Amino acid sequence: MRLLICLLVLISTSLYGQKSKTYTLRTIAFYNCENLFDTVNDSLTFDDDRTPEGSYHWTQERYLQKVENLSKVISQIGAETSKTSPDIVGLCEVENLDVLEDVVQHPNLREKDYGIIHFDSPDARGIDVALLYKKSAFIPSSFKSHRLLLFDEMSERKYTRDQLVVGGTMDGEEIHFIVNHWPSRRGGAAKSSPLRVRAALLNKRIIDSIQELDMDAKIISMGDLNDDPIDDSLKKILKTKGKKRQLDSTSLFNPMEAMFKKGIGSLAYRDKWNLFDQIFMTSNLVTEDHTTLSFWKAGIFAPKFIRTDAGRFKGYPLRTYSGGSYTAGYSDHFPAYLFLLKEME
Repeated sequence: MRLLICLLVLISTSLYGQKSKTYTLRTIAFYNCENLFDTVNDSLTFDDDRTPEGSYHWTQERYLQKVENLSKVISQIGAETSKTSPDIVGLCEVENLDVLEDVVQHPNLREKDYGIIHFDSPDARGIDVALLYKKSAFIPSSFKSHRLLLFDEMSERKYTRDQLVVGGTMDGEEIHFIVNHWPSRRGGAAKSSPLRVRAALLNKRIIDSIQELDMDAKIISMGDLNDDPIDDSLKKILKTKGKKRQLDSTSLFNPMEAMFKKGIGSLAYRDKWNLFDQIFMTSNLVTEDHTTLSFWKAGIFAPKFIRTDAGRFKGYPLRTYSGGSYTAGYSDHFPAYLFLLKEME
């Protein structure tokens, strides 16, 4: 019995009388979990607010509701097309390995058999990035956490999230994933922009280092970048392209750029939508030849149940807290996702 076959999603097409072809469909997703903390006070980080005695009154009941909510969302990202949960899920704003294990062991996800790759970051709030992968779809062979060194105008160290790099095999092909959570816009977008430029430079160095070892390496970078697809960190540092016809062999393709220009966002603030949650890739994943893993399409997962249904913030992501009040929601971000296709022999 080949369990793998049961876990693949097959798409058959027949165009203009051509022979029917069958494809394997893989879903790659990213989700900002909006402060997925346990209830334990960690003396090494500033997580005091996220405890039962803290300002958010973060109780075990609220924590378990959060785990249930997040696991529900993850289980449904892209499922309208794929009929299953994502094969790869990048996450940010997670406190530690324990909360990740609670998410993947929740009944909403347990049978999917996700593996976890996580490192503790030096972020002052104690939030990290992580990668979940279906063991049936991806076999990791390397993983490393890359530190982003930042300093303020007084040369004081600013502690932030690492960038996680995971390499492995999917459908017989080598592929690398980078999970990001770039510095926030605290203090204003313009003032904080140099910090995200530094994050983009680190991301570029990581991509370059992978390509130095293998010029044909397939790489997907994802995360909450706290910048839109048209900002300097993406366009000037990483030099991402939003149109397939603009690509050459050294380009990075960002399908979120076209979505952003159409007004699609993953979070809203003061009546303005931003598309901070992005997934971009090396150009060798953008091809009409689906005999190898290749990009099909991307989207933002924003079903009705994770949207605020009324009031001033109608249509916004349904948060866990709003204005300091507990709202029992999901996250202040919508997940991003994309599909990869590969023709089956």
